[in-house]
Amino acid sequence: MADYAAGVIHPETGASTMQAQTPRPYSSTWHGTGAALLAVVLWALIPLLVASAEGLPPLRLSTLALLAGALATLPMARRRHRGEASWPLSRELAVYGGVSLLIALAVGGCFMSFSLVPAAEAALITYTWPVFFLLASQWLTTKRLTLTTLIGALLAFSGAALLVAPQALASGLSGHWHGYLLALLAALCWALYSLACQVPGYRLSQRLPHMLLIASLITGAASLALEGMSAMPSPTALLATAVLGLGPYGIAMLAWGRALQAPQAQRLGNLAHAVPVLATLFLMLAGVATPDWRLPLSAGLVVWGSIVASAGAKPNAPKGSQFG
Repeated sequence: MADYAAGVIHPETGASTMQAQTPRPYSSTWHGTGAALLAVVLWALIPLLVASAEGLPPLRLSTLALLAGALATLPMARRRHRGEASWPLSRELAVYGGVSLLIALAVGGCFMSFSLVPAAEAALITYTWPVFFLLASQWLTTKRLTLTTLIGALLAFSGAALLVAPQALASGLSGHWHGYLLALLAALCWALYSLACQVPGYRLSQRLPHMLLIASLITGAASLALEGMSAMPSPTALLATAVLGLGPYGIAMLAWGRALQAPQAQRLGNLAHAVPVLATLFLMLAGVATPDWRLPLSAGLVVWGSIVASAGAKPNAPKGSQFG
């Protein structure tokens, strides 16, 4: 959520932005830790909340959840100050068009995968996105990948493969491969979105409400084209949708931004690796996911691989990220 632009040169004025963009750290790490834990728990609830909105088409659910998220994050919307230079059209299109499309594909692809394959399996595949982010950010920073990072990536991807392998052996290409591919698409989109968060001057956290609103319009148009009109959702589905937007895509975004401004923010960022384990646990406790020895093993491999890959990242490689 936070912009890591401290000490860079402003691309338009040439002036140093260290004073303007370096957030003031909080006096206590407890505030940051509590905010990080809140964000992690809310993100882990996404698969369970999607399952609670049963009967609502996935793209329609994405539209309503993104709209609720836009409303929840409205207080953090950035307003242009007097005398501030406007962006060129190319940058406007890159941020409000390209990044909003990434959010729409990430959320829509994730929710569609939940409707096609077991939610626990789709969630674990989606939550491999931090590994993609680490691989891409390290390559862009150092032009090479360390052995530790590659080993961590293999561990994480082996956890996802453990879930997909039985399906592949049983039915081959005639199975629900499109569901797993949509989950993988969501992971790639979240990784690209996190890379965009590292671009100095974009300040995506402050533009999040506008991007969520545009993403909601994109998924809404896709829903009308692919899903048509549907009946009025049940009160339970509407409540789950509202909580989904206000929590994981609203409060969690704000909480994660606060956590990354706290002292020892780098250590707090590692808490995000607990999301796939908590998500699997919540699904099993709620009876949505059938207890299976593969689920905890896969979750453990994904988390272990993410931690190993993160440890292999160079100190100057960007590690800050945000979940979706």
